[in-house]
Amino acid sequence: MKKFFDEFKAFISRGNVMDMAVGVIIGASFKAIVDSLVADIINPVLGLFGGMNFSEYKLALKGDATLNYGNFITAIINFVIMAFVIFCIVKFMNGVSAKFTKKKEEVPAAPTTKACPFCKSEIAIEATRCPHCTSELVVEE
Repeated sequence: MKKFFDEFKAFISRGNVMDMAVGVIIGASFKAIVDSLVADIINPVLGLFGGMNFSEYKLALKGDATLNYGNFITAIINFVIMAFVIFCIVKFMNGVSAKFTKKKEEVPAAPTTKACPFCKSEIAIEATRCPHCTSELVVEE
C-alpha cells in the first residue's frame, strides 16, 4: 500500500499535473466571464433583432414542466465564444513561441560523388579509379 501512495505522490508532484490544475481553475474563472458576456451583452443585443432573449425560449410540457431549449442555445453560444477565445490565445502563444525559438540551420549532406580530374565524369567519392576513362585517381586523406 505504501508503494501505491508513493507512486501517487510522484504523480501529483509532477509539473504537468500542477499546470493542469491551474488551467482548470483559470478556465472556470474565464467561464464566468464568458457566461456574463453572453447573458448580459450578447443576448440583449440579439433580443433587439429577435424580439426576446434566448433564455426565455421554452416549450411547455405536461404540468409545470418546461423544456428550456433557450438555455441550451445560450450554452452553445458560450461554448463557441470560449472555443474562439482559446483558439486566439493558443494561436498568439504559438506565434510568440515561434519567434523566440531558434531555428536549426540545416547542415548540407556530405557529397557522395566527385568529378574525375581527367575526363570530368561524375564518379563515386570513394573511387580510386575512374570507371569511364580508367585513370588512376589520387586518394585524398
